[in-house]
Amino acid sequence: MQEARIYIEYSARALEILGIATIIVGTILAMVKFIFGTQLVKPRSYKILRQELGKAILLGLEILVAGDIIATVVTDPTLEGVTILAIIVLIRTFLSLSIQLEIEGKFPWQKDSPK
Repeated sequence: MQEARIYIEYSARALEILGIATIIVGTILAMVKFIFGTQLVKPRSYKILRQELGKAILLGLEILVAGDIIATVVTDPTLEGVTILAIIVLIRTFLSLSIQLEIEGKFPWQKDSPK
């Protein structure tokens, strides 16, 4: 059981590193596209830059939440640990919804408006 716990801890850390790397790489790619003008629209669009940055942050946050959940499950579940996880997940969920609203102009559960 102890050996499985170690692998699960490594998996949680790997997910956390992956989440951070996703945010960093996504930010760099969005900035490079903006700075060097490889966006598909001319002139370069600040709005597209914000959308691409938002997508990178959103994906990174989702991966970080998964890592936090796994890390909390593998440790000894205490009320304090679960409370901290709940607060972290709430904050990241709020950030994700805010970014989603900023990127698409609607919440994830709202249907696309007919065109």
